[in-house]
Amino acid sequence: MHKKIYIVGTGMDGALTLTCEGEEAVKNADLLIGAQRMLKPFEELKKPCLCEYQSEIIANYIRNSDCEKIAVLMSGDCGFYSGAQKLLSLLSDMDTEVISGISSPVYFCSKIKIPWQGIHFSSLHGRNANAARLVSRYEKNFFILGGDVTVSQLCQRLCEYGLENVTVYVGENLSYENERIFSGSAKELADLQTEKLCVAAVINPQYENSLRTGIDDSEFIRDKVPMTKSEVRCAVVSKLEVGRDDICWDIGCGSGSVSVEMAMQCENGTVYAVDKNETAVRLTEQNSRRFACDNIQVIEADAFRAAETLPVPNCAFIGGSGGELEKIINSAYNKNNSVKLVVTAVSLETLTNCMNIFDKLGMTAEITQIAVTRTKKIGSYTMLSAENPVYIIKRKIP
Repeated sequence: MHKKIYIVGTGMDGALTLTCEGEEAVKNADLLIGAQRMLKPFEELKKPCLCEYQSEIIANYIRNSDCEKIAVLMSGDCGFYSGAQKLLSLLSDMDTEVISGISSPVYFCSKIKIPWQGIHFSSLHGRNANAARLVSRYEKNFFILGGDVTVSQLCQRLCEYGLENVTVYVGENLSYENERIFSGSAKELADLQTEKLCVAAVINPQYENSLRTGIDDSEFIRDKVPMTKSEVRCAVVSKLEVGRDDICWDIGCGSGSVSVEMAMQCENGTVYAVDKNETAVRLTEQNSRRFACDNIQVIEADAFRAAETLPVPNCAFIGGSGGELEKIINSAYNKNNSVKLVVTAVSLETLTNCMNIFDKLGMTAEITQIAVTRTKKIGSYTMLSAENPVYIIKRKIP
């Protein structure tokens, strides 16, 4: 018996926003499978149904079914944050066809009369994405809500990170009889109560239209805590080659300047900033808010103890080790032997120690010395003022 499985995107409501091709597949199917909300619009067809949304259960049921034509119903569009991809992988040896539907951003953007090309898409369904970082980075963002993160929580997060004036459009129960669409600033909507089935579009005309690096030192909130200066910071972050989804460590974060620039690079990832100094922790928290980096998690702890419990890093920067450099490097290496690693040193002893540790682990060190000299005005003269030389030790990965 030859089975044909149609994976059908049913649009917003499964009726008005269902395509003709999708409707034909549903009508011709011997069996319909989907969550209750997906099946309800087709009750009048009186077809056999399986009310299920877990891909593994659906795949097993299809394999054991005697039905020849099966339609699996997915909300919206099968190519947009859908369970279709996982189901397709479980049915890779079977005859499958995907029929796309109308996705929530297409529907919603038509309602608010905003073109959806150029929008950055994210899902906050069941997870807490880096909403403030993304809103700061992109002019237009579209968020799928409906899980643990509500509209009010999203807006409160934006306000906490200095984005209270961005415009937020909210779509509740899209395409249903009780559909509501409204807008306001993040500040105005911070206490808004909505149903769980929501989407939001956030417009930020003051978005960062370039990926900042080597941010001027004067932009950071400072105290009597060491800070990696602009030129050195620029080189450090460049050598780390931080990816968008990376997990990063900043050990001995000081004022958090490196954490901020790493966070700007890993907009979908997380930076774990560690320092045992209470003032440093406070400054890093303040600077994370100043630069809308809600993907920085600040930890007040001894460096090595924190490193032991941190998640597996893609990148690790060690600007201060509290005398535990070898333990910290070992911890990062043991968790990920391909970790991208950069250490800074201002003394020959630290440089030598770091080189010895690299040798023990069979790692190749690429060493750069940066000596920055800046100018300053004294009366009518422009004088040179030298900063202390800094060694940058990078793990060279073949």
